[in-house]
Amino acid sequence: MNAGTYQLVKLEITRALRNKKYLFFTVLYPAALFLMLGGTIPGKTKVLGTELTMPAFYMVAMASFGALTAVLMGNSERIAKEREKGWVRQLRLTALPGRGYVLAKTASAGVLSLPAILVVFAVAAGVKDVRFEAWQWLSLTAAIWAGSLVFAALGVAIGYLASGDTVRPITMLFYFGLSILGGLWMPTTNFPQWLQNISEWLPTHAYAGLGQAIELGGAPHVKDVAILAGYFVLFTGAAAWLYRKDSLKA
Repeated sequence: MNAGTYQLVKLEITRALRNKKYLFFTVLYPAALFLMLGGTIPGKTKVLGTELTMPAFYMVAMASFGALTAVLMGNSERIAKEREKGWVRQLRLTALPGRGYVLAKTASAGVLSLPAILVVFAVAAGVKDVRFEAWQWLSLTAAIWAGSLVFAALGVAIGYLASGDTVRPITMLFYFGLSILGGLWMPTTNFPQWLQNISEWLPTHAYAGLGQAIELGGAPHVKDVAILAGYFVLFTGAAAWLYRKDSLKA
């Protein structure tokens, strides 16, 4: 990462931390949802067909949801609006390499997703007495944080695909569609079988699966890792192609 890219990452992080909407929707909103969805369920209640308790399920689900909010919503809308205002075009006139802008957006989004994860963990441990070994807490944090980069790439792609006027509805479609169908708001075991068959191939289902496997004392399943890796290649490829296409218009 060169000096220009590093400075841009610092700028992006500073801007987000000053944004009250970021602090609410990314950091506080997922923790509040955990309390509403998982906080009212007895601690020993288990997810249908598994040994995972409902509070533990919702802890991973809402931590993943918060990280997804940070990297997807933030990236897509900021990029689309900055393109529309000419900020991206101005950056191309500086010494910052073209890939530096995309890297800065992805890296800063990844950093900003960490508070959402940690706050949900703290609320789950403090309110619902969710307990794990130290290695599990560290592994959960690392897995959810690393998995969020898949959706950071999707956010970059949407930001270069949509205009300032259309970026929000397009992003919301992906945001809620992937969250609900992928099982972040409720266990997919409650879905009809045909919907479960679709859900298991969505990136959000695999994303939540990383943390759930760790909570049960094991390693993430190879299938979930492979699905996320495939989507990461797809989204980064789309982002790179759309970035080059946008550059030709400038």
